[in-house]
Amino acid sequence: MIVEGNALAVLPTLPEASVQTCVTSPPYWGLRDYGVPGQLGLEPTPEEYVGKLVEVFGEVRRVLRADGTLWLNLGDCYAQAGGPGWQGKNGQRADRRFTAVRDTVPQREIGRRAPAGLKCKDLVGIPWRVAFALQAEGWYLRADIVWSKPNPMPESVSDRPTKAHEYVFLMSKSAKYFFDAEAVSEECDPINWRDSQTRRREAPPGQTVDSGFVNGRRYPTRNIRSVWTIATSPFPEAHFATFPTELPRRCILAGSAKGDTVLDPFFGSGTVGLVAESLGRKWVGIELNPEYVEMARRRVRGPLFAETVP
Repeated sequence: MIVEGNALAVLPTLPEASVQTCVTSPPYWGLRDYGVPGQLGLEPTPEEYVGKLVEVFGEVRRVLRADGTLWLNLGDCYAQAGGPGWQGKNGQRADRRFTAVRDTVPQREIGRRAPAGLKCKDLVGIPWRVAFALQAEGWYLRADIVWSKPNPMPESVSDRPTKAHEYVFLMSKSAKYFFDAEAVSEECDPINWRDSQTRRREAPPGQTVDSGFVNGRRYPTRNIRSVWTIATSPFPEAHFATFPTELPRRCILAGSAKGDTVLDPFFGSGTVGLVAESLGRKWVGIELNPEYVEMARRRVRGPLFAETVP
């Protein structure tokens, strides 16, 4: 189900404890102007942006089941005069980098100093500001997953490393929550097969080493790690970056079972819905921009899923 509207207006209409997991990537602070009244991301300060997200995820927490989880993807930006690097209404950045685009900075921002407490060229730390704010509101901050990008957008910088990662925070509503570790377990490196066999034999009583079956054969597996190397994959209809399907696939598999409901309050082009449906989950997507609503409908309801989800 796709619902057009502002997340803060739509979420209160959803039943309490009706969603198992939320997988989402909100508009990043200072990325671009989507040209829609009420959009998130154009707040003049990081504090105001964080405050808006705290409001949204307060409602998300209400609609989550007691054992529900939130998988939150956020990128960072650098402080500078004139804002954090606006791209303008029609700007595009393949993996949502925040280098400055001076000719698209909104007129109201020109000449503005860096936000209070920051210096020009400071990394703002938006993902962690949001994570700590949600933690203070009662969320359990369970993991900081590094999304490592083997094909990052080039940056014309020579005084720092090129940005090649974003964060995905795993947060839970309660101390005990649903997490299907087996569904996202990783096959061990074959080189380490002998080591894993040795660990299994030498494990103390009551302690086991994970193993699984693939095509009827037993292979050693391990718990999923906190660094996910996933290439970006642009969606041709969108003038903005989209999730590569592998990213929400892992979150949905770990955070829900077949038949559960997955929520994305910032639905965009509909990647989370596309993946959720392919995995046998129900889903609810909320999107403010009517153009993106139609785009998502075409994409998710296309004939026999024209796009292949691994």
